[in-house]
Formats: sequence, C-alpha cells, structure tokens
Amino acid sequence: MSEKNTNHESAEQNMANDNVSHTDSILEETMKEFDPQNNSGEEMTIENDIDLDTFKARIAELEGEVKQAKETTARANAEAYNAQKRMEQEAEKSKKFALQKFAKELLDIVDNLERAMENADANDPVAEGVQLTHKALLALLTKNGVEAVDPQGEKFNADLHEAVGIDADAEADTVGTVLQKGYSLNGRLLRPAMVRVGQ
Repeated sequence: MSEKNTNHESAEQNMANDNVSHTDSILEETMKEFDPQNNSGEEMTIENDIDLDTFKARIAELEGEVKQAKETTARANAEAYNAQKRMEQEAEKSKKFALQKFAKELLDIVDNLERAMENADANDPVAEGVQLTHKALLALLTKNGVEAVDPQGEKFNADLHEAVGIDADAEADTVGTVLQKGYSLNGRLLRPAMVRVGQ
C-alpha cells in the first residue's frame, strides 16, 4: 500500500473520530438539559411548581363550585318540601271546609224542623216523622263535622255569640235566652248563636 493511500485513510479516520466526538458533545449537552442538578432542570422544577399551584387553585375553585351547587340543591329541596307541605295543608283545609256553604244552607232546614217540633201537637202522628227527620239530619251534620253551639248559661263570647237583646233574668254578661243555636264546622264557626244577654 502506498504512503498516499495510508495518509488518505488516516485523514478519513481522523474525520470520523471528529464526527464521533461532535456527536458525543451534542448528546452530552442534551443530557444536561434533562439533568435535575443542572440549571435548566431548576427552571423545569420552577415551571412544575407553577403548574402545581395552578392545579391546586383550580381544584379549590371546583370544590367551591361543588359546595355552592350542593347548597343551591339543598335550598331547592327545602323549598320544594315546604311547597308540598303547604299544598297538603291547603288541600286538607279545602277538604275540611268544602261543605261549609252547603252545611250552612242545611241549618235553615234544621231551624224549620225545630220550630215545627215546638209547635206540633204531641198526639199528631206527623210530629214523630218530623222528629225522626230532625234527628237524622243532625246525625248527618255531626258525621261531617258540624256541631251545635248552644251557649245557654255560658259567659257571652262575641266570637261565638250574636247578642240581639237583653235578658232581664240572666246574670251580667251571661247568655240567658238562646233564640237560635249556633253551629261550627270542624272547629270553625259556621253560624253564631243568636242570644239575649244579662245586663
């Protein structure tokens, strides 16, 4: 082999060695970028810290939204529960007092039957029928929550009684004569008793 060829091969070998060295140098620099002990690694740690803080802030924000949503839901449930209870109470009240007008009109019939009984002849066979009709009507009214208010001898109560005159024989502020019985429907006054009161 000639000396010229030997020199050429030697130059190529040196060039290859330089390329390897250059490649090793680039690889070393690249590894330094990802080295945790390197300054660049410190920058990455700072960035990671910033990302972690952002992540924690976002979690806190979402937790706040969840808490607010739970409170809103709880309020909505409470309002729905209250509305349902109010409707149930209103329905119960409506059911209780639906008969008020009808029952009040029936009281006129009760009054007429009582007047007929007062004026009937004891021996009149019709009187017995009137009494039975009166008794049946009162039983029906009682079954539906209508109760008589007969305040004879009680203290006068303007909420339950209507004074229409003076009873000279009764004590002061005491009901003497009951001219017309009052009635209540499920505890609510349906018609006040018409009375004379002592002075």
